[in-house]
Amino acid sequence: MVLRLVTIVGASASFFLLLSVVPLYAEESGGGSGAAGLSTSALMLATVCGELAAPRLTARYGYRLVLASGLVLLGAPSLLLTVSHSMGTVVAVCLARGAGFALTVVGGGALTAVLIPPERRGEGLALVGVMSGAQSVVALPLGVWLAQHTGFTAVFVIAAVLPLATVPAVAGLPRREPAAQKPLGMVDGFRTPALALPAAVFATTALGAGIIATFLPLAVPAGRAGLVSAALFLQAVTAIGARWVAGRYGDRHGPAGLVVPGLLLCAGGMLATAPTGSAAAVLVGMALFGTGFGIAQNATQTLMYARVPPSGYGVASALWNFAYDAGMGLGAVFFGLLSAGTSYFTAFAATGALMTAALVPAWYDHRLSQPPAATPETPSDAKDRPTDPCP
Repeated sequence: MVLRLVTIVGASASFFLLLSVVPLYAEESGGGSGAAGLSTSALMLATVCGELAAPRLTARYGYRLVLASGLVLLGAPSLLLTVSHSMGTVVAVCLARGAGFALTVVGGGALTAVLIPPERRGEGLALVGVMSGAQSVVALPLGVWLAQHTGFTAVFVIAAVLPLATVPAVAGLPRREPAAQKPLGMVDGFRTPALALPAAVFATTALGAGIIATFLPLAVPAGRAGLVSAALFLQAVTAIGARWVAGRYGDRHGPAGLVVPGLLLCAGGMLATAPTGSAAAVLVGMALFGTGFGIAQNATQTLMYARVPPSGYGVASALWNFAYDAGMGLGAVFFGLLSAGTSYFTAFAATGALMTAALVPAWYDHRLSQPPAATPETPSDAKDRPTDPCP
């Protein structure tokens, strides 16, 4: 597990170091804001496509090869940016890094589920979430700071070295165990309600996360950059803490009961954030949303792993990560269209209200998780049943 955490730190730190730096580099290299958007779009497109393809690769080649390949694709292409400023190179690097990140989160996620005992799965996944979340809190602003003070080349080299340096740790991880049955495919995952329903609920909360990351800096009145930074930091920290608490609680009482509270807290956070001119409203809203998002992350992921055999861990990991990335992307697009025709207040309030529609799949999923009711015995059945000779 320690070796797996080493690979998580290398992959997450590299990914978040360049998440804002590459668009900045593309813009300053003469491409303008369109180039910045194109670089991010290429990264996310390759990530989503890679997540859909990763389960088949994992089933065929095993966890270690897929994870190691992802680390190499995430790191090595970054070095190309030190020698070329062309937009074609930037897009190619983003496509390669997106595919590499997809392989690390899907192949690595399935491997993580194998390493954690089922009775401590929630806590183990929470630990993984804390490690990766900490990288986003630290590496995202650090990458921009380094680019401004040391130059882009230093950031690109660091982002390449971090995942490549963790590749040897993969050798100490277990191979994929032979599956006792045919592995699930992605189509099977989308068709299986036990996986698709919690993924749909989580995608709804991720929709809010994409909106906050993209539009909160624009919605808060100009001149209050300190409030935006504090709110985003508060959201990230509360999400990490809630993910840890939800994991420990879920191991003791079951994760199914946490899905709806997590969803409602996310919706409440969006509603509370609507009056973006109020610092108190923004901070309270981000604390609520962060708490709900952390709960939803752990509860849905733990549920999905618990509902498949080990041969289905790859699909569960891919479907959960697909819900994460697709939800964030769709959230930004939806909110942009909505806010353009109304106002940020109306858009935040309407989004919070619309998020409650995910209570429908959450309710169906809750029904799936309930054991069937026992058929009451008739007196004759009780009389005919042999008694247990042991006290």
